[in-house]
Amino acid sequence: MAHITTDYLVIGAGVAGMWFALEAAQHGTVTLITKAEFGESNSRYAQGGIAAVWDEDDDFESHVQDTLIAGAGLCRREAVEVTVREGPAVIRRLIELGTRFTRSHDEPGEYSLHREGGHSARRILHADDLTGAEMVRALGEACRAHERISIATHQTAIDLITSKWLARQRGDIPEEHNRVLGAYVLDEKRDEVDTYSARAVVLATGGAGKVYLYTTNPDVATGDGIAMAYRAGARVANMEFVQFHPTSLFHPRAKSFLISEALRGDGGLLYDADGRRFMPDYDERLELAPRDIVARAIDAELKRTGRDCAYLDMTHLPAEELERRFPNIDARLKSLGIDMSKERIPVVPAAHYFCGGVQTNLHGESNVENLFAIGESSCTGLHGANRLASNSLLEACVFATRAAEALGARELPPAEALPEWNPGSAVDSDELVVITQTWEEIRRFMWNYVGIVRTHRRLKRAQRRIHLIRDEIDRYYWDFRITSDLVELRNLVKVAEMVVECALMRRESRGLHYTLDFPESDPRWIHDTTVMHRY
Repeated sequence: MAHITTDYLVIGAGVAGMWFALEAAQHGTVTLITKAEFGESNSRYAQGGIAAVWDEDDDFESHVQDTLIAGAGLCRREAVEVTVREGPAVIRRLIELGTRFTRSHDEPGEYSLHREGGHSARRILHADDLTGAEMVRALGEACRAHERISIATHQTAIDLITSKWLARQRGDIPEEHNRVLGAYVLDEKRDEVDTYSARAVVLATGGAGKVYLYTTNPDVATGDGIAMAYRAGARVANMEFVQFHPTSLFHPRAKSFLISEALRGDGGLLYDADGRRFMPDYDERLELAPRDIVARAIDAELKRTGRDCAYLDMTHLPAEELERRFPNIDARLKSLGIDMSKERIPVVPAAHYFCGGVQTNLHGESNVENLFAIGESSCTGLHGANRLASNSLLEACVFATRAAEALGARELPPAEALPEWNPGSAVDSDELVVITQTWEEIRRFMWNYVGIVRTHRRLKRAQRRIHLIRDEIDRYYWDFRITSDLVELRNLVKVAEMVVECALMRRESRGLHYTLDFPESDPRWIHDTTVMHRY
């Protein structure tokens, strides 16, 4: 078992983790770990772009108001102001780092700006329809070249080490104050659990879309950081607000493929299976309504008609323009035999983004000292009850910068010597089917009972099943040797439990949380729902 000491331990290598690493390396050594290949993350699959006030006809207040409206009254205005106003500096820094945003076809020298649902102006900078991948490329190259950043792949973080936990291990009475000291990490290549000692820990582990049966997220999105933070005593907020992207491709050979909101921004229209355009029945903003409204509209139409999918029509644009504007989507569709210049695209909603997460201040710090959360694993207050399209990559960069600045200005205690991982009497498992079976069961009942439209009865049914599974997995966890699949399943169960718990707390419908038992919004519920593990 290895002992690794670093100033800043960053768990997760998407845009948030990479950006923080680059900024924090000015102040100390950074160790960036990821449980997959370097750069594999939700960030890599972000298509649409990054929102920022860039055009001279746009303004900060407009972006602020669009964000507040989409957030359905639950945004933290200070977080919105900070993110929007620091946005242009993020774009300039991305360009300096070599990010190749798409140039305007009509205005040489200018950048192409998309408009997406909920935005009152064109302010989405993009790299064709592979913005996340391009940002990950540029940031990844900069991280690899930096002498103070160490990168370790195939490292699965198991649990955080805190001062309260350590005091108990030593037989001491823990103080009320809690501070993060490091983490236990499974090195999958060596099949050993290493001990990381750090002056500060930053969670940049992304969301938890894999808790649902249908999702746009990659396999790594299992809510690891949120679950670890909860077990360490961090406050977690607003987990009921799960954003379902309205338009995921519906095709037997298309796994988790997103049809970007930018298509609707360029005039795409939604139809049911009978060829009827239905968004006029739901919202005056039509296809450009915020995502929660469009997703619920599609869900309602599918339930009404009994059909499997809706259809997005882009046939108003010529083939060459679609290929130029959306090369990735166009190529993927054609590989499946779909020509979107001639036929409508079959689409369904899918779990996409968690607006809840580890509750932080305006510098990304949780209530556990020196434990920071940035990107989708955090709840900064920016998104409120519903994230405005393309604000996520912006938030990741802004709060990664602010976290690095806060830590750079702080006198941190030296990294402590920490005890090795204790496997106890755990043995190798001969029942791995338990993991795969339980994983599928969670994802299916979360989709059926805790999806786009909820009821109190369905939520309670899900809660009862989760409690049974949690107890089963807890016993399994301590009896058998650690594997990455077991770690992810344990985290997935905890995330599912928090989603249901927060959903049961909120006795109203707001933003992404819609329940038939309380179909209206209630001003008494304009506050966060929070859960916290008590030591």
